[in-house]
Amino acid sequence: MAVEQKKHPMPVQEPKIRARNFEEVALGYTENIAIAEAKRCLNCKNRPCVSGCPVNVPIPEFISKVKEGDFEGAYRQITLASSLPAVCGRVCPQETQCESKCTLGIKFEPVGIGRLERFVADRHNALNTETVEIPQSNGHKVAVVGSGPSGLTCAGDLAKKGYKVTVFEALHLAGGVLVYGIPEFRLPKSIVAKEVETLKKYGVDIQTNVVIGKTLTVDELFEMGYEAVFVGSGAGLPRFMGIPGESLKGVYSANEFLTRSNLMKAYRDDARTPIMRAKKVAVVGGGNVAMDAARTALRLGADEVYIVYRRSMEELPARKEEVEHAEEEGIKFEILRNPVEIMGYNNPDDRRDPKNGFVTGIKVRKCELGAPDEKGRRRPVEIEGSEYILDVDCVIMAIGTSPNPLIKNTTKGLDVNSHGGIIVEESTGKTSKEGVYAGGDAVTGAATVILAMGAGKTAAKAIDEYLSQKDKK
Repeated sequence: MAVEQKKHPMPVQEPKIRARNFEEVALGYTENIAIAEAKRCLNCKNRPCVSGCPVNVPIPEFISKVKEGDFEGAYRQITLASSLPAVCGRVCPQETQCESKCTLGIKFEPVGIGRLERFVADRHNALNTETVEIPQSNGHKVAVVGSGPSGLTCAGDLAKKGYKVTVFEALHLAGGVLVYGIPEFRLPKSIVAKEVETLKKYGVDIQTNVVIGKTLTVDELFEMGYEAVFVGSGAGLPRFMGIPGESLKGVYSANEFLTRSNLMKAYRDDARTPIMRAKKVAVVGGGNVAMDAARTALRLGADEVYIVYRRSMEELPARKEEVEHAEEEGIKFEILRNPVEIMGYNNPDDRRDPKNGFVTGIKVRKCELGAPDEKGRRRPVEIEGSEYILDVDCVIMAIGTSPNPLIKNTTKGLDVNSHGGIIVEESTGKTSKEGVYAGGDAVTGAATVILAMGAGKTAAKAIDEYLSQKDKK
């Protein structure tokens, strides 16, 4: 029987409809589609797809279960390695990870591994009512700072080994970037809440509204009886370009804009958190966060939304699927363009003029691609005299984030690099401070959910070994 050359399409909302609502764009596979897609898997003996997964999900094994219609068996296979399968099935860049290693992808389209993972997790979450067995306590206490993907993964892995784990979250909801950064239409918050509730069943205690470095310090956690600390506090400090006009009203960091919409539900009519419902919006950047911000602005009522990116479409770092969805929804791409100034309205004769200080446009300069930089990407070179102004009333900066310096500044003996990232031993997540481990964006700067999960998993293993060694002494 010949293998189907293309993966089965993901059912989605129609672009014109979804562009004006916050409901999830992708609708998910049915059982029949999932089984048909699973049958495309060649079940390779050398399992190359697994090498592309940062948490080493047993991919051929779970896909084999899907082929047989044993969806719960497939879920059990996935959760041997991953604590957040419904999340990963939605937001992981499978096309550059597991699916990029798929043998079928050499000649045809790779197996839709992420789509199958999402299907299995969603089906389990919808139908499963079983209780989990809480492991017997081993008598050790571990603190986890941050409830994002790295923190939740580390907490889950340790709890399953019998550790008493407390997660300290600065915000009022657990989930980190999964709840404040990724929009509802891409990752429903009910999915994140479900994954968090599963971890609680294993005995993980999650304390919200606790800012480590302010409410408590890392050193005080040790004084409270915690024997090890994992720092997975993310990278929530936004970057700006340093160009004129960034202090104007109507200029947001993508971090603030998405947090207001995602976490604070500012898109609702009854929301208490304000957000600008601009008519013409420019989003500076080309990553997934830029796509999320642009598509959110559209759903908030914008008539025109531009992605302003200094390289070409081929260099866009955002996932191909997210770019395609943005284009389908009507987002306009101003490529090979670099902002040089944000324009604003100023009437010195009438300080009471309500328009004073608001964005009226963004001046951009055309670019061309020059020689490759140190990462192998062709460097954009600005073309003098090519400036023009885009007529917009809101500008969103989505050019990256850095780790917040709060933990670094309040923890003795914790080394960081020039970008503020905590320095760790790569194979263990061990920091320069005894008993403290770190991972995710707090170490690397903004990266992917699955890489953060991989770091949490690595640190959990190292913490277990560290505390086990203490027991032997």
